[in-house]
Amino acid sequence: MHTQQMLATHPHERGGAEDILVRCIEECYACAQACTACADACTGEATVRDLVRCIRLCLDCADVCATTGTIATRHTGSSALVMQMLAVCETACGLCAGECERHAGHHEHCRICAEACRQCEAAARDAAGSVH
Repeated sequence: MHTQQMLATHPHERGGAEDILVRCIEECYACAQACTACADACTGEATVRDLVRCIRLCLDCADVCATTGTIATRHTGSSALVMQMLAVCETACGLCAGECERHAGHHEHCRICAEACRQCEAAARDAAGSVH
């Protein structure tokens, strides 16, 4: 991704963005993609009725992650808002990962999604400590 390069060009940045925030932004977008793909794959499963909660959590998580990535990219925004979004992102990822882990033994897409959610959850938690 071009996240580091783009953030380094921002006039308010001095020496580039913190690696921890860049990692979080990239994990947010990767998680949003994985959750969207997982929700779509779930709708194609023969057991789709058993996956309704998973689909909903995946779609919610995808929206939260995409929004968090966008807001965290804006360096002229409110750090208080970024902190709140990181907390919501961590929560959404934890919920989605937990649900996908329940189905991971039967659906590979759920295993992959859970992994992406856990990575994003950790990145959001780490980034929250670096926002000032």
